[in-house]
Amino acid sequence: MDIIIDTNVFISGIFWSGSPYKILKAWKNRKFVLVVSQDILDEYDRVSKALSKQYPKIDLSPFVELLTINSKIYVPYKLKEKISRDSDDDKFIACALAANVKFIISGDQDLLSICEYQGINIIKPADFLKNIQIYLIKLTNLRRAL
Repeated sequence: MDIIIDTNVFISGIFWSGSPYKILKAWKNRKFVLVVSQDILDEYDRVSKALSKQYPKIDLSPFVELLTINSKIYVPYKLKEKISRDSDDDKFIACALAANVKFIISGDQDLLSICEYQGINIIKPADFLKNIQIYLIKLTNLRRAL
């Protein structure tokens, strides 16, 4: 399963425990694949550098580098119109469309207010964790049936 995580989920997963951390841990354990575009990587990097100034003892660059190595990078679709209330968030939708991703995990209210767009579910981290557990159980049962 391929997913996209918004910048706030990525950063929250590094700094704090909770659902974003569990999502990054599941990615590390190869439960799913993270999908990014260059625009998304650039935003992760920009936010990471800003936080590194605020928290100089924490170096976030290894996390961004790991994402570059262990994720699928897509060229996003060119959107014909603004989708999110914050057009800066449209990069996540454009990448999801290009990669045929079904989940964008976000804590951003501008993205969450969309809920669903052309088969892409935009959900909170905790809701995603519930959904992935159900999905993995169904997949396991399907494999057993075959």
